[in-house]
Amino acid sequence: MTTLRTLAAAVLLVAVAALPAQSQAKNYGKPLTLKEKTPISAILKDPHAYHGKRVQVEGTIVEVCEERGCWINIASDKPFEKIRFKVDDGVIVFPLDAKGKQAIVEGVVQVNMLTKEQAMAQAKEMHKERGTLAKFDSTKYTKDVMDVQIKGDGARVQ
Repeated sequence: MTTLRTLAAAVLLVAVAALPAQSQAKNYGKPLTLKEKTPISAILKDPHAYHGKRVQVEGTIVEVCEERGCWINIASDKPFEKIRFKVDDGVIVFPLDAKGKQAIVEGVVQVNMLTKEQAMAQAKEMHKERGTLAKFDSTKYTKDVMDVQIKGDGARVQ
């Protein structure tokens, strides 16, 4: 009888571990309201067409702000592309272990032109946050750049 109970407990344990990730989803900020997702690649292909528009995107979190948890980078549906989902400091705090998880996020697309000096300052700050300031190379910044990000309102991470 004890062997049967042990076997039943083991089966139950395996069943619980196999529950879908949806049950482990965590919501941040405001509830998601949009019904359609916009591919990140579409935003990056024509950012000005999306500037000021509310979008919902989905992808794998490839990086989390290590200093305050105030942004995440989300991988695009196309290789080697990503978009930053930025929230106001302290309003939403993404945990570092969100990296590698799937996210559905909503917010407003912002397109800003940065001078080379602004781009350099932004990159330097990113290196500082990552603890890689020694690897910062200012010679890479030779021209103005377009910064495309989503000003975040809400997210679901699973």
